Amino acid sequence: MDETQLKRIQDKLQLLLRQQQQLQKDNQLLREELSLLQKSNAQYEEQTEKLKQQLDILKFSNTAMSDAEKAQFEKRINAYLKEIDRCIALLSE
Repeated sequence: MDETQLKRIQDKLQLLLRQQQQLQKDNQLLREELSLLQKSNAQYEEQTEKLKQQLDILKFSNTAMSDAEKAQFEKRINAYLKEIDRCIALLSE
């Protein structure tokens, strides 16, 4: 192997190393962005759930509910109670 071939290989290797470093930086930035978006999404989901709860309360307080609506409302209340119990259990650990 002569010197020109060796030099070309070294140049290619350096180029690959620079590309790898840039890709690692890009990857880190994308991971950070993903983390922020996941947090934002969780906040939106929490807000949506709160709004659903408020809507259920308004429906219950403003109108007479049919049997199906009452059953659905009770089901949601029970789900909320289970979630509260689960949170309490986690906090107790």
